[in-house]
Amino acid sequence: MKKTEEGFELHIRPRPTETVSIEIPEDTLESLKKVAAGRDMSCQALLKFYIGQGLRQDLTKLFGNRVLETAAEVLAKHIQSEKEVSEIMEEIRVAAVD
Repeated sequence: MKKTEEGFELHIRPRPTETVSIEIPEDTLESLKKVAAGRDMSCQALLKFYIGQGLRQDLTKLFGNRVLETAAEVLAKHIQSEKEVSEIMEEIRVAAVD
């Protein structure tokens, strides 16, 4: 079982993969190689890490937006005032940021 630096266990399950080719500026690639070496990992592993990290952040935002949309739809079914629904949704957004 692999563990992160923080001591979390990593559960890696094999998944189908596909090879892709991307163009990266040479200076960026050199920087990636330096960072990868500093983390004792391959450049490919570092790129996968960065892609996964960014993807998780974006998926989290998408999920959060979908939850807010659903909440607004449910509130609209139960509350007749659009103004009141808007005020509640704004309160939720503000509270979620704090």
